[in-house]
Amino acid sequence: MAHDQQPDEDDRLRDGKGRYTRSIESVRRDAAAAELRSERKSYQQIAEALGYSDKGEAWRGVQRAKADVAREPVTKLIRSEAAQLDDLYVSALEVLERDHVMVSHGRIVKDDDGNPLLDDGPKLAAIRELRTIRESYRKLFGADAPSRVSVDAQQLGAEISALFDRVTDDDGAAGDDGSDG
Repeated sequence: MAHDQQPDEDDRLRDGKGRYTRSIESVRRDAAAAELRSERKSYQQIAEALGYSDKGEAWRGVQRAKADVAREPVTKLIRSEAAQLDDLYVSALEVLERDHVMVSHGRIVKDDDGNPLLDDGPKLAAIRELRTIRESYRKLFGADAPSRVSVDAQQLGAEISALFDRVTDDDGAAGDDGSDG
């Protein structure tokens, strides 16, 4: 006997890593669910009207629609910031790739043969700027691990360890009544 898929599974696709992604149909259905909810429809009514398997799925659809609304401006902002970083990166690369002559008191410094000496300062500054821009990219896209652990988390970890030690000590003491058997 063939197993019928529930409507909620029909519009879910898998990406190349086996994770579910939302189809355009499911995005539209979630948006419609949010619209119905704004009209004071119950989650059960939304589920029945839009083919969700139950009112819990209808609620999740509304939550996804809310996240979609917030996600679009954030995605647009990230794209804008990334474009600005791209422009800065290209400018810094141009400085890095140029030769810069050494200047002292408004005059080009030359070697004994009369050839201008090159100044590495601007190239080093460009390298630092490129590194800073790359750090900004990592922060913008969340690639960096958190740089510090909160004191609360450390304290909680210490309390958990102390409780664990106490429990294991109590277990050892309970089994050790001084008798050999």
